[in-house]
Amino acid sequence: MQILKAVVEPLIEQALAQVGITNDHWRSMLAPSRELDQGDLSLPCFPFAKQLGKAPPAIAEALAEAMATHEAVGEVNAVGGYLNIKASPTWLASTILQSPQTHGHPFGQCQPTGRRILIEHTSANPNGPFHVGRARNAILGDSLVRLHRLYGNEVRAEYYVDDMGKQVGVLAWALKHLSHEDVEATLEGREALNPKWKGKADHERVRWYQAAQVIRQERADKEAIEQEIGRMVHASEHGDQDVLDDFQAAYQPVLDGMLTTLARLGINFDTFTKESMFVTNGDVSRLMEQFRGFDIHGTADNGAEFLDLGARGLKGKTEFFFRRGDGSSLYATRDIAYHMWKWQQCDDLINVLGEDHKLQAKQVGMTLTELGQKVPEVMFYSFIKLPEGKMSTRKGNVVFMDDLLEEASEQAAAVVGVLRPDYEEEEVKAIADAAGTSAVRFNIIKVSPEKGFTFRWEEALAFEGGSAPFVMYSHVRACSIVRRCESEGIDVDAEMSKVVNSIPTEMSSGMVGLLRSIAVHNDVLAKAVNDCRPHLFANQLLNLATCFNSFYRDCMIVIDGEVNTFNLQVSEVARRLMRTGMEGLGIAPIEHM
Repeated sequence: MQILKAVVEPLIEQALAQVGITNDHWRSMLAPSRELDQGDLSLPCFPFAKQLGKAPPAIAEALAEAMATHEAVGEVNAVGGYLNIKASPTWLASTILQSPQTHGHPFGQCQPTGRRILIEHTSANPNGPFHVGRARNAILGDSLVRLHRLYGNEVRAEYYVDDMGKQVGVLAWALKHLSHEDVEATLEGREALNPKWKGKADHERVRWYQAAQVIRQERADKEAIEQEIGRMVHASEHGDQDVLDDFQAAYQPVLDGMLTTLARLGINFDTFTKESMFVTNGDVSRLMEQFRGFDIHGTADNGAEFLDLGARGLKGKTEFFFRRGDGSSLYATRDIAYHMWKWQQCDDLINVLGEDHKLQAKQVGMTLTELGQKVPEVMFYSFIKLPEGKMSTRKGNVVFMDDLLEEASEQAAAVVGVLRPDYEEEEVKAIADAAGTSAVRFNIIKVSPEKGFTFRWEEALAFEGGSAPFVMYSHVRACSIVRRCESEGIDVDAEMSKVVNSIPTEMSSGMVGLLRSIAVHNDVLAKAVNDCRPHLFANQLLNLATCFNSFYRDCMIVIDGEVNTFNLQVSEVARRLMRTGMEGLGIAPIEHM
């Protein structure tokens, strides 16, 4: 709780001096308490034991006794060698509610930082529909984009289009050489195209891609097919514009279909950059010539060229190949050129990558350092699996995101229809679509990125506590308070502009819990943004919603047509934080449910 920390640090410094402690690092040790019932901030006293020759519990007790009183401090206690400090609820309420008057903006509203952030995420190969495994990158990346914007950073969301790789080449070959009958005959026995997605290019064209993958393994002329695909890919890597145009004609409808699915999840991009741009504009050629002058440059027996990053301390696969023996570039080379270009667009650069890219990211970072460039920050994530194993577009054992969103909407509609039988069908559908997509997003966001994730329908579509619909309903409750006030003729904006001079000294547990959750809201946002850990903010939003529900239970706002201004103002601060927090995670902040 930073607002409390700023106040109590001078008090702690005085107490430390009083008991004879001269440790200069104590400020970095003062952190949020692990147990909320014990305090808001805790200071571990174990590092002081050697200097004082006392046990940590005794030191904590001495510090608690030495702490001077202050209006911000409600309670000081010592437990198990920790000095715990709890904020005064009255001071918290005053600090939170006076913020609009003293700072010119509502409490919890972040101001522009001036930092330009470029976040590259998703960048999936455009060879088929989005499936749940791919969606973790997109949902986590979009959440980072939204949270950075909420924090006050200027953000650009970037999609790097792989428009010249092997997978695009396979798709282009298949569309040129295979008829619809060929595809269906090759894929006989597999699940057919869902009629619901007929006409959606990503679902239709993926069957050409899957058929080509089978044919490349089984057909008698597979070697000739492989040579033709290789020729096209090789030409694309040399910047052959005709081939690149053919590739784009093959993948663009697929990419458009993927983007339609992502838009349904609230995911959009500011810019799209093609991999081929760095070949056709000469950046890659210039980069390879630069690499040739490095003292760690090497040449393999087949003529391929590399940088020996082992000479710079890299373990394992130390050779960073940047040019094939035939003179063409590799994906890694183009990736370096892309990163150098990205650094010209921003102050900070963040990439969202699967955990299987760790070595590649390390090689890219070391090569950029060799070039005198900055190294991007990377958020790695573990993959989503089905209970049966890893998903694969090639094998067809995937859960398509379009199907998941349809199922989510249908299940949500069934729940809403039972709870709200008086709602019109159109209103039920709108609520169900919002709840379904939000539930899917939140199910992925709330899990720490580095943790493995097994996708299960029943978990993704759960609407109980700990889910997006739970948060959404809490926000709806807060909105209902505003509607109730308006129906009673109460001007909410006028009430919010009042200065509450009489803050109660006795408060319900629901009120105190909500004030404490509000007070740390931006602390958690800052940590989620700076550490690239969106799940921290997801958990904070759950906590805020839970605390609001307790407040809603304990604190009446309108009684016999009269408004309790203090309770209303606290409710409105919570409502605004819930709304902006939901937007920061891509959860639909609907007002009726």
